[in-house]
Amino acid sequence: MRVLGVDPGLTRCGVGVVEGVAGRPLTMVGVGVVRTPADADIGHRLVAIERGIEEWLDAHHPEMVAVERVFSQHNVRTVMGTAQASAVAMLCASRRGIPVTLHTPSEVKAAVTGSGRADKAQVGAMVTRLLRLDAPPRPADAADALALAICHIWRAPAQNRLQQAVAAHHARKGHTA
Repeated sequence: MRVLGVDPGLTRCGVGVVEGVAGRPLTMVGVGVVRTPADADIGHRLVAIERGIEEWLDAHHPEMVAVERVFSQHNVRTVMGTAQASAVAMLCASRRGIPVTLHTPSEVKAAVTGSGRADKAQVGAMVTRLLRLDAPPRPADAADALALAICHIWRAPAQNRLQQAVAAHHARKGHTA
């Protein structure tokens, strides 16, 4: 499975592509950051993020896109920008028919480090170790994007089994009613 992880942000939108399956060593295909100038108009920034995401989709052909779920922070302006960047990533993938999954920061941290409260340094260190890299990807947004992709690859089999079990349960209930 090839997954594009997206750590959304208006100034720095982390992107990383990981390939592999749960239970086997994973491979980093690419990592980077889509940047926009902080002083630019919001519309131009969103278009720049769209272009950047589209370039990554064209170059790497992921089967899935994993985006960090935006959660409430104290700074409403930061949340809005993150949500807008997240929506652009989801739109780009959905336009191409690529499934999108959202993961919370604590889910990603727990999957990669074993603790949902891990800090950025711990996430970067584990991403480096899991992907057998020489150094942690910089900036942290890039490492976070890889962590999202890793999280998705590891969680997808369990999520699929859960969805199948729920569907089977609903099918049985429908037949016995």
